[in-house]
Amino acid sequence: MTAPRGPVVVDTDVFSARLIPESSLAQRYEPLPVGRVEFGCLQSVAEIRFGALLRGWGGARLRRMEAVIDGTEIVHTGPELLRTHVELRVACTRIGHALSQRDHDADRWIAATALRLGIPLVSNDRVFENAPGIQVQSIGT
Repeated sequence: MTAPRGPVVVDTDVFSARLIPESSLAQRYEPLPVGRVEFGCLQSVAEIRFGALLRGWGGARLRRMEAVIDGTEIVHTGPELLRTHVELRVACTRIGHALSQRDHDADRWIAATALRLGIPLVSNDRVFENAPGIQVQSIGT
């Protein structure tokens, strides 16, 4: 019998891949969250909804997207997450990590969510590698 696996934060790339039929990324990452409580970041939900509306998804596809979102515990901002986000940016700036850059504001919110909850981040995005305090779980390509 295998030990129970703990919860994870699922990054936008892996989360949204589930919404794309026949997505190879979704298929590769399917085993990682199985049997685990999944958390999503408010930033990921915003990115996913923006992309869907921008691309003009139809009603059925939008309903499927909302069902996937509704099945995930979404972490909203609060004082502790805000503090974690700022501290993460400072730490990344001090070591010259890309996560400190403005281009990665959205990624930093997602990383801060995992850091604040003290759980791994499931992602295919290499920007999280070697970020201070972030435990990334990924599947090699």
